[in-house]
Amino acid sequence: MFGAISRRYDLLNHVLSLNLDVSWRRRAAIEACSRPGLRVLDLCGGTGDLSVALAQGPSPPSLVVCCDFSRPMLALTTPKFARAGVAERCAAVEGDALRLPFRDGSFDAVTVAFGVRNLVDMTAGLREILRVLASGGRLVVLEFSRPPGPFLSRAYAFYLKNVVPRLGDGASGRRGPYVYLARTIGEFPEPDLLAGTIRESGFAAVGWQPLTGGIVCLHTALKA
Repeated sequence: MFGAISRRYDLLNHVLSLNLDVSWRRRAAIEACSRPGLRVLDLCGGTGDLSVALAQGPSPPSLVVCCDFSRPMLALTTPKFARAGVAERCAAVEGDALRLPFRDGSFDAVTVAFGVRNLVDMTAGLREILRVLASGGRLVVLEFSRPPGPFLSRAYAFYLKNVVPRLGDGASGRRGPYVYLARTIGEFPEPDLLAGTIRESGFAAVGWQPLTGGIVCLHTALKA
C-alpha cells in the first residue's frame, strides 16, 4: 500500500496537514537529539523527511539510519538526502520493525513518526526498539491523536472521515490507502493508553505533550 502511494506521499503529507507536519518533525528531531554526535534510528522512516530534520537539527547526529520495510518509499531517500546536503550522515536500511537488523544497543535515540499505529504488534515493536537502544537512550514517537475540545474534535472527525480519504485517494490515484490511514488515526488509542503501552514494554520516564491543539502528540521515553 505504501509503495503504491510513495511518489505522492510527501506532497500529500504537506497538503493534508496544511504543512504542519514540517514543524512536528522538527520538534521531534529536537527532542531526540539532546547533544551532537548521537547515533539515531529513524524507524518507519518512509521517504526520509524526519531523517533530514534530524540531520539538519541544532544538535546534528553523527549518523541517522532511516529504516523502513517499503522499498519504494526508501528508494526516495537517497536523492532527498543528497538535495538536503546530509548524505554523509544519513543511510537507508530496509528492515522489519519487529525484527530489526541491528545489534543490541546500537543507537542513542530512536524516532518513529506516524508509524507505531501501523505495526502488526505494537508491543513487540517497542521491545525491539528497547533492544537496539543503548542504556539511557531516548525514544521519541510522533503520532496522531484526537483533540479534546468539542468544536475542534468534531471538525477533526469530519476532516478525517470526509476530506482525507477523498483528497488522499484522489490525488494518489489509488483507491483505499487514505481510507485506511484515516481509519487508523481515528481508531488509535488515546495518548495515556499509548504511554501505558510504552511503559509496559520496559521504558522509563514516559511522557507526552500535545501539539497543535492535540491533533498530534509527541511521546518520549528512556531506556533505563
